[in-house]
This record gives sequence, structure tokens and C-alpha cells, in this order.
Amino acid sequence: ALSYDHRIIDGADAARFLGAVKARLEEADFAGDLGI
Repeated sequence: ALSYDHRIIDGADAARFLGAVKARLEEADFAGDLGI
């Protein structure tokens, strides 16, 4: 869930940010980052 103040942040900007976070999490190589 994402909560933000509509007076400061536009909903479209918040949606783009959340989409970027989702993509980074889905594409992450956590084992490689940890050297496993």
C-alpha cells in the first residue's frame, strides 16, 4: 500500500514511483548481491 498527501504529490507520480519499486524488486538478484 502507498499513502501520500495529494496536496503535495500527484497520483500519477506516486503510481510511477510504485511501479518502479515493483520492477526493481521483481528484477533483483538478491543472492548475487549477497555473494551467495
